[in-house]
Amino acid sequence: MVRVLVTGAAGFIGFHLSQQLLARGETVVGIDNLNPYYDVSLKKDRLAQLGEQPEFSFYLLDLADREGTTELFAQQHFEVVVHLAAQAGVRYSLQNPYAYVDSNLVGFVNILEGCRHSSVSHLVFASSSSVYGANTKIPFALQDNVDHPVSLYAATKKANELMAYTYSHLYGIPTTGLRFFTVYGPWYRPDMALFVFTKAILAGEPIKVFNYGRMQRDFTYIDDVIEGIIRVMAKKPQSSDAKTSAPYKIYNIGNNQPVELTRVIEVLEDCLGQKALKNWLPMQPGDVPVTYAEIDELIRDVGFKPNTPIEVGIERFVSWYRSYYQV
Repeated sequence: MVRVLVTGAAGFIGFHLSQQLLARGETVVGIDNLNPYYDVSLKKDRLAQLGEQPEFSFYLLDLADREGTTELFAQQHFEVVVHLAAQAGVRYSLQNPYAYVDSNLVGFVNILEGCRHSSVSHLVFASSSSVYGANTKIPFALQDNVDHPVSLYAATKKANELMAYTYSHLYGIPTTGLRFFTVYGPWYRPDMALFVFTKAILAGEPIKVFNYGRMQRDFTYIDDVIEGIIRVMAKKPQSSDAKTSAPYKIYNIGNNQPVELTRVIEVLEDCLGQKALKNWLPMQPGDVPVTYAEIDELIRDVGFKPNTPIEVGIERFVSWYRSYYQV
């Protein structure tokens, strides 16, 4: 039995990861600040499900609270830390930049310090495909340049990778960063396009289709992402890279198969049995036209390749949405 800290446990990915870890017999300590970026009742409903498990405990904590975070690490002994908490959203980072500094930078330093002073055996943290910026080379490979983020959110995620590397180098903390590509599924975030589209279509309202539908995303189903995280958790990086002595590694976790937004809308319409009213719009500031994950190293190191097609994943999401919202 492993004692795991999951930050952002009330969030979309954190909830699913905690569920799966508990099902495997692990002890999970979850923390979250339940911020109102999106519907807090959805976060509380996720926590209610986790709270039914005796091996789950929850702390309401903002990671920007240095004293609170320090106290948590001092009181508990975590073998593994999976850091998923962050202020999410590309477009929101244009409106409220300070939220990203507090959560994604200050909060991450507090996590790194906690790991440093409590001998955590493996830190796994969430990065993002957004670090690739407007990369024109596809698929996006780990060797590609990521020095040109096009949103503050992306810049904070790139900063997290640099900060984590530094702590791994200085203090020998085995650290793995995961660049997620457009994760979706049941219990999804209400600010994400698939959720927004579903709500609008069922209400007979038009949907905003940016870049005139030519946007491509590497949609990755939540179960595949969780499987990838769990496999990575079990494989601590070694300091064998010729470029560095740090036990540090980065992986892409994506479906390795980008889908055009128009196709996603078609599948969603089929699942809902209802056509969308489309408002065609240009690209939004901070957005990128395509994301596409190269996952050769993930396959090589942990033997896993995400493979859920969007037809299956969207159907499961719609089924959950109808059940949860009774529509």
